[in-house]
Amino acid sequence: MSKHPANEVILKIQQASELRYQLVLIVGPEGSGKTTVLQEVKARIGALLINISLELSKRMLDLTERQRILHIPRLLDEITNSAANEIILLDNLELLFDMTLRQDPLQLLKSLSRNHTVVAAWNGSVENGYLTYAAPRHPEYRRYQMQDFLMIDLTATQ
Repeated sequence: MSKHPANEVILKIQQASELRYQLVLIVGPEGSGKTTVLQEVKARIGALLINISLELSKRMLDLTERQRILHIPRLLDEITNSAANEIILLDNLELLFDMTLRQDPLQLLKSLSRNHTVVAAWNGSVENGYLTYAAPRHPEYRRYQMQDFLMIDLTATQ
């Protein structure tokens, strides 16, 4: 892997354009530099950088809990489709993992990546060939097979 993760992200963006799901995940624990990498990519290629938790929470303020559960996919589409950019950078995904929203965060990202190339900061790790979010006993813990997306593991660069 390159010493400069932003270079690796830009390479993965080019590779993703050939795939069904144009999804690139930047994986690392909190404080590993995911946001810095996204900001550097934004500066270099002019992509839109969206704070998902902030934008989604603004749109959910007037919704009931049930409405929030039902409307998350549509709201995410609105947030990303409002940008004319082909490449969208997503940061602060934590709200997607909120158990009360009953969503599959990776599937939501895959769905978004059918219309745009999506690069998302994933606060987690790669363990034994699986993508994880949170610790195994944590209520928001998720474990996914490594398929249908490209990935940059920031812990592998350190």
